[in-house]
Amino acid sequence: MNMITGIEDKILNKEEIEIKDILDFISNNPLQQVMDLSHNVTLKFASQKFDMCSILNAKSGKCTENCKWCAQSAHYSTNIEKYQIVDKDICIEHAKYNEEHGVSRFSLVTSGKKPTDKELEKICILYESIKENSNIKLCASLGLSSYNQLMKLRKAGVERYHCNLETSHSMFNQLCSTHTQEQKIETIKAAQKAGMSVCSGGIIGMGENMKQRAELALQLKSLGIMSIPINLLQPIKGTPLENAEKLSEEEVIRTIALFRLTNPEAFLRFAGGRSQMSKHGVKKALYTGINSAIVGDLLTTIGSKINEDIKNIKESGYEL
Repeated sequence: MNMITGIEDKILNKEEIEIKDILDFISNNPLQQVMDLSHNVTLKFASQKFDMCSILNAKSGKCTENCKWCAQSAHYSTNIEKYQIVDKDICIEHAKYNEEHGVSRFSLVTSGKKPTDKELEKICILYESIKENSNIKLCASLGLSSYNQLMKLRKAGVERYHCNLETSHSMFNQLCSTHTQEQKIETIKAAQKAGMSVCSGGIIGMGENMKQRAELALQLKSLGIMSIPINLLQPIKGTPLENAEKLSEEEVIRTIALFRLTNPEAFLRFAGGRSQMSKHGVKKALYTGINSAIVGDLLTTIGSKINEDIKNIKESGYEL
């Protein structure tokens, strides 16, 4: 029995498989074989109904944290726009626009370690206003919110909380020292306790190796995460990672396969940085295992056009 058949049989039959065997397969076989296996796993276990979400940068800049990848950190000199929490009319307008274009989820994202209680009150009012004017599902990405804050968000209509682990545990403290990955995990568990589903993933291309990406993928699996955003580092001038080397499209595709083979049932969500990829590369990613995406503009970088995303999604065989 060759390696690809052995791994495929084990995964398709939900048998235990060593991560070293998955890594060996990902790294040492032709790209098309890797893509084909990952595609078969996606067809077998993952949703074929593509999930689109969109975000609004609801508070920008002046963040106290020193995450090396982020333009919003006050520790670095970048040219992003800085503002406090946006007005409710802006939130409602964005939510309704996305709903009209077939987007199923909408999230407010705020800069900062966590919202103050006063800020949270304003944010909950925003969510209540969106809910009154739209049927779009509501998500939130507000940093290291406390359990009590998460309960208030849940009451205001938020169904899913986003908190990226960002990278492997062994890599995290090299990229951020103002908070820990353990604090992120506490937030994830608190959101789950508050009755929310959780969206959590990371950024690839920050100097980590494939083994560390596997570490992140397995950690997400152990937390029961079913929505996993995969961001490609977009080096931003003024941040410590501004000169990071761009990943090849092949390495991106192999990484997507790694996340799919370790998380067969999850939504793998194309997120920031995918605008760096060619149209052909995006099609390969969709074939390999991407079955969800953040669409529209992102936080401090250009995202994607919704209509173009829908065209690619349909051409790749997914339903909306």
